[in-house]
Amino acid sequence: MDYEAIYSKLQNPELKKQVEKVVDFHTYLSSGALIGVYMFNIAKKLLDFDTDNGDIIYATSETYACLPDAFQALGKCTIGNGKLKVNNTGKMAITVNMKQKEEGENTKGVRIILDPTKTINYPRLHAWYMNLERIPHEEIIPILIDAGDSVYSYEFVDIDVPTKSKKKVILCEICKEPFVKKSKDNICVNCANG
Repeated sequence: MDYEAIYSKLQNPELKKQVEKVVDFHTYLSSGALIGVYMFNIAKKLLDFDTDNGDIIYATSETYACLPDAFQALGKCTIGNGKLKVNNTGKMAITVNMKQKEEGENTKGVRIILDPTKTINYPRLHAWYMNLERIPHEEIIPILIDAGDSVYSYEFVDIDVPTKSKKKVILCEICKEPFVKKSKDNICVNCANG
């Protein structure tokens, strides 16, 4: 992939820096990772956060396909730190919020989607998105850059801040290995599924 050509299309120096950071993290620039960069910036503008200056965000991606990597690289959201969840519905969408409320309360977030009613204005992008044609990233990425924010839609949503229950670790009655107990059973999932 000709990154110099791609970077030269990025007029905004901050966007270029973000894309370079995502490329370093993701190992290459995919269409989904670039979509994630745009979604990150839409959420940043709408929720007014700055992760570089300590603001903490939470993201729930609706796909595993590349998009969440932008939030890992730019938003410091990972599965390990509990700030990234993936609810794999197969949609090119993500919900982002800042945890500003106490556990059990409700906070505002934004759900952003790559909108097919808008991608239709870019026939090659739409064909790629709707899987009508197999089109390489090298062809889609310049279209995504040209389209900018115009192919995304968003809605504000209310998000329940989950209450954190105390973690209880016990030994499985069958295999004798420790596991986090989440039900009334004293048998780990591996042993229960046999």
